[in-house]
Amino acid sequence: MLNTLPARVFITEVGPRDGLQNEKSPLATDVKIKLCERLLAAGVSQLEVTSFVSPKWVPQMADAAEVLARLPRREGLTLSALTPNLKGFEAALASRVDEVVIFGAASEAFSMRNTNCSVAESIERFRPVALAAKAHFLRLRAVISVAFGCPYQGDVPLESVIDLVRRTRDLGCDEIGIADTIGVATVSHVKRVFEAAARELPLNRLSGHFHDTYGQAVANVYGCLEVGVHRFDSAVAGLGGCPYARGATGNVATEDLLWLFKGLGIDTGLNLDAMVQTGQWISGQVGRPYASRVGVALAARQTEAEASA
Repeated sequence: MLNTLPARVFITEVGPRDGLQNEKSPLATDVKIKLCERLLAAGVSQLEVTSFVSPKWVPQMADAAEVLARLPRREGLTLSALTPNLKGFEAALASRVDEVVIFGAASEAFSMRNTNCSVAESIERFRPVALAAKAHFLRLRAVISVAFGCPYQGDVPLESVIDLVRRTRDLGCDEIGIADTIGVATVSHVKRVFEAAARELPLNRLSGHFHDTYGQAVANVYGCLEVGVHRFDSAVAGLGGCPYARGATGNVATEDLLWLFKGLGIDTGLNLDAMVQTGQWISGQVGRPYASRVGVALAARQTEAEASA
């Protein structure tokens, strides 16, 4: 399946949630809010803000309600939160989110190891959340993790991924993200998976979520574009990582995707310079080297220009 490249893509910025969730050192609430504000100022219209999960297991997200309470609401802006159970959903609803996110693993081994239940059991756990989301007219998004490889079982059969696409579709999900959680995907694999998924639901309801462990994330996004996918997740500064796989790196950097789309003449609605400045800033806040190659290059160019001025 080969389609003309889209004129516009839609990026869900996941830095505040997926990017920061596994940080070991606590990050101040004010810093998280400032990150969200800077991302919104850069043009982000779809922002995955936080998770409503037990602070015992994910202490970094303990301030979820406070962060959401201090963010603006405006037309055209979608603020989302991860809600793994009905208790999390109710807290998200009280915080006036626009979208709730559920997740399941395409690998039985991953599902058992990390949620202590089978894939089928995980779907049943999400059913009340899905029903509640629809009852309250909230957008519902699902993410299918380890769709291209699992740290415990290795290869993940295509049919396992498509089975979960069907199950989450039947829950009523408005969008289904297919995720390369440990960053092992290649372009040909990506195309096979998304072409198969597109036989189960329209392309405009599919999104790609890639990690850059093997340096293939940008290429994999391009492979998605060729199939006709135009929705993607990314994290400013390449924040994030998978705690379950040795050597796994963060999400594909938003800045790197913006450079790709700029070169292809594809509109994103995001300001690349503002994203680079935000990427530099948040990298300093979390005490990590700036992981966006495009961001590092553009920042160096700016420094050189200032020095020669």
